Amino acid sequence: MGNNSLPTVLVSHKLPNGWLDPLDNRCDLVVGPPEGDRLVEALEARLPEAEGLFILLTIKVDEDLLARAPKLQVVSNMAVGFDNIDIEACTQRGIPVGNTPGVLTDGTADLTMAIMLAAARRLFEASQDARQGRWTTWSPTGWLGKDLMGAKLGIIGLGKIGTAVARRAHGFGMEILYTDPHPNQELEDEIDAQHSEIHDLLESADFISIHVPLSDQTRHMINKETLQLMKPSSLLINTSRGPIVDQDALVHALKTGQIAGAALDVTDPEPLSPDHELFKLENCLIVPHIGSATWNTRRRMAERACENILAGLGNQHLPYCVNPQVYQER
Repeated sequence: MGNNSLPTVLVSHKLPNGWLDPLDNRCDLVVGPPEGDRLVEALEARLPEAEGLFILLTIKVDEDLLARAPKLQVVSNMAVGFDNIDIEACTQRGIPVGNTPGVLTDGTADLTMAIMLAAARRLFEASQDARQGRWTTWSPTGWLGKDLMGAKLGIIGLGKIGTAVARRAHGFGMEILYTDPHPNQELEDEIDAQHSEIHDLLESADFISIHVPLSDQTRHMINKETLQLMKPSSLLINTSRGPIVDQDALVHALKTGQIAGAALDVTDPEPLSPDHELFKLENCLIVPHIGSATWNTRRRMAERACENILAGLGNQHLPYCVNPQVYQER
């Protein structure tokens, strides 16, 4: 039975014990199951009274949902990205939207380096061969991979995560190229990174790592034409958003040897069907969107999402707001 004296907050997914503690005794929480890509029926039924919405990136917030939540005061996304939310529709209704930037920078940068190394050194393929008895002796030509030392890493998008990846890759002895609308002179001076136009970067880099948000401008940024610019020996790494890469074009590029391989933390859609063509390719490593998957990172994301909820319910500016213009329009 809910507490009618407290604001109703719908939490799309059950989280580990302690992660929602900041909301205890301050909100009437209605919590969904641990998994799912939509609000369950029990939460849908409470939308008319919901004043706060705490969601994961798998939950779509659109005009239809907003129309069924007339009392909604705040939407808090436990993610740095927010392409699952109709920001314009929320702003028009005077609803601030929060995200959780900053805390997942290091976790995602670490994961980027991990899958880059795994793809470069063919770790998944080598491990499977060892498990299945195909490792019969040491061979001078067995499971040959690529060196990071001395290789060129092309970073598409030099935000916080892209910058963190650049610093880590520099520690591995890689030469850093990057493309971004805003050149970073400080990083260029620090690690001798070089600003580059995207076509030049694609043509010269040995590894390409994507770190841009999903938008109309970046959707299918990596496509048939841009993949053709890459070197046949190059590897593509995506820890940003799946739709930034045209997956059909990527399948073709991997199957025909247009590029040497790919390592993906994100796909389109998520999850991919187990019988998807990408899973059949030995030169494609796929992990299930685990860039922020450390205990410390995910808990800190939950804490920031709670901070946004409490600020929104208290009619205060969200500390991590993606549509600050909402305050100007009130």
